[in-house]
Amino acid sequence: MNNDKATIDFGKMDGLVPGIVQDAGTGEVLMLGFLNSVSYAKTLESGFVTFWSRTRQKLWMKGETSGNRLRIVSASTDCDNDTLLFRVEVEGDGLVCHEGTVSCFTRPIALAEKSESEKKEELRG
Repeated sequence: MNNDKATIDFGKMDGLVPGIVQDAGTGEVLMLGFLNSVSYAKTLESGFVTFWSRTRQKLWMKGETSGNRLRIVSASTDCDNDTLLFRVEVEGDGLVCHEGTVSCFTRPIALAEKSESEKKEELRG
């Protein structure tokens, strides 16, 4: 993990950056949370993802009470240094979402149907 906190740009979103959590084994995106500089430092120090709760205005280590902690396998930032990606191994029963599912991304959104010509154009890419 890169411990250089100065490279992360916390200035764009009032001191926060999005943190995407991805299962290191399956590649599935599990959740998204926000980190400030303190939660980021705690994350690097502990090896477990720690977020800043925007609603409760405090630090929270994911899985602290449920046992589904997110042990970091690798961490990276995007090209703008304002979004973090944590590849993790989930401890506990693996149900990361507070609604009892593996991933927080379980609600499909209906998309407009594409015409046959649009589908062919996409395939030609």
